Amino acid sequence: MISFESDYNNGAHPKVLEHLIETNDRQSLTYGFDEWSEAAREKIRTACGCPEAQIYFLSGGTQTNMTVIDGCLQHYEAVVSAETGHINIHEAGAVEFCGHKVIALPSKDGKMVPRDLARYMEWFFHDESREHLAQPAMVYLTFPTEYGTLYSASEIEQIYAICKQHDLKLFVDGARLGYGLMSPQSDIDLPWLAAHCDVFYIGGTKVGALCGEAVVFPRGNAPKHFFTITKQHGALMAKGRVIGIQFDALFTDGLYLEISRHAIDMAEKMKRLFTEKGLRFAIDSPTNQQFVILTNEQVSKLAGHVLFSLWEPSGEDSMVCRFVTSWATTEADLETLEEELDRAL
Repeated sequence: MISFESDYNNGAHPKVLEHLIETNDRQSLTYGFDEWSEAAREKIRTACGCPEAQIYFLSGGTQTNMTVIDGCLQHYEAVVSAETGHINIHEAGAVEFCGHKVIALPSKDGKMVPRDLARYMEWFFHDESREHLAQPAMVYLTFPTEYGTLYSASEIEQIYAICKQHDLKLFVDGARLGYGLMSPQSDIDLPWLAAHCDVFYIGGTKVGALCGEAVVFPRGNAPKHFFTITKQHGALMAKGRVIGIQFDALFTDGLYLEISRHAIDMAEKMKRLFTEKGLRFAIDSPTNQQFVILTNEQVSKLAGHVLFSLWEPSGEDSMVCRFVTSWATTEADLETLEEELDRAL
């Protein structure tokens, strides 16, 4: 059986594993102070054009989101997200568990609309009872979104301008950042992103690593004692080298972007395959997540041979199904998918 269920259902890219193996017999400092973590930080600073950036390696995406948000906010402050944002729907209330309300705004194609954020902040500041409310202090975006869509540079610029107007921090969740950057529809790169937000992270778990994410405070603007905050949230690894070594490999010779581009190429071929079979898409995604509509009967036939995600109902007898590519997706996988589709349709 082949799997298009997610982009973290394989192990790690061979070059990442090779780097882990070749350094395995060497002793090092712990908690991310090892030589490879330091090398990775320097490579990330260079890639982002941020020589003053503070970079922390955390264990996973949910831990990263809750740690960054809780670390940056006061206990009475809230984070504003699109209603489809990852922290609002797919993280088991982790942010609320830390004591921060998630203020959900309407979304369009999985994205927060700048004018909706502006309207919300205008409403908030004109509410005479606002001191009785959770105080908005951060805006959270995902790039790409949960639906594989992308914010344009113009949209992020507008949102960031609103954030600065109202003293809100802008946090970009980059769990799948590589796939967003390498999409042919993307008009931003790492240095541009670093200049247009207050904190973001570079996803490793979903982009070629066994585990781990790299949090970047681009202007050396990390909250005081962020290392301690990370430990308190269970996101700090004693063997921090495990993450640092992986990012050292991912940011050597452009590997991170290379494997991201491969996943995009595979997704584009998969999209053409679905189109040729006469299938409809729930949304036009330019990244490695593709959302196709299948009848319940087609789902039943295909599910016995191909792994994919059932995303949401589409009418009474159909489902929106998510198919995801990664660094590990091959031409042979797509050929097998085509064969199984022919049997199911």
